[in-house]
Amino acid sequence: MFVNTKGIVFQKINYSETSIIVKIYTEAFGVSSFMVRGVKSKRGAMKPAYFQPLTILDMVISHKENKNLHNIKEARVAYAYREVFSDPVKQSILFFLNEILLKTVREESPDKLLFEWLLNALTWLDLTDKSVVNYHLSFLFQLSRFLGFYPKISGPASRYFDLQEGTFRESVPVHPNYISGTHVAKLIELRNTTFEDSPGLQISNEDRRKMLHILVTYYQMHLPNIHEIKSLEILENIMS
Repeated sequence: MFVNTKGIVFQKINYSETSIIVKIYTEAFGVSSFMVRGVKSKRGAMKPAYFQPLTILDMVISHKENKNLHNIKEARVAYAYREVFSDPVKQSILFFLNEILLKTVREESPDKLLFEWLLNALTWLDLTDKSVVNYHLSFLFQLSRFLGFYPKISGPASRYFDLQEGTFRESVPVHPNYISGTHVAKLIELRNTTFEDSPGLQISNEDRRKMLHILVTYYQMHLPNIHEIKSLEILENIMS
């Protein structure tokens, strides 16, 4: 049985001289892996460019229950990025987001709200002519809502970010896994900011770097299996 679905490419792995295995976040089935044969041959109907990081595809697929690898019958680019791969800042953000998504979105079941949000987030990054220096921070906050650990705010005078409990709170936590000081107010502001409004936030490069590390640590505490984020250093170098 063939199914039409959109998909967002998370990972490409070389399998043979002409074939690859790709991990794709599909609208119909969640995260699935596919064998794509002949993609590196000149006669192949599908091109390697289709499977670059976070490429958005329209696909016809064969998806069978209890199978680890599925097949793609047809694929075409549903949205062609205009600036992401030519703008070094946007490109570094995209690679960072790709690594985050690959390590955090693993459900083999559909989530329509997450899929639609991610499509909007990626196209906005590509099309906006506003500054995107705060985009990735806003993205991490918004993604955490779908992953189940979006930080709560326990009171109007929150002065501490409790990383362990996922709460902005007024009193000091009884454990050492918390953030205090000037960054807390900025993190709350980021939490409440959309992509469209994030360019208006006044954040220095040093503070932006610090808050990125806080949020990555927060993710690692709630999703221990994500381990090191290798693209973090590249993103920081481009942003500095």
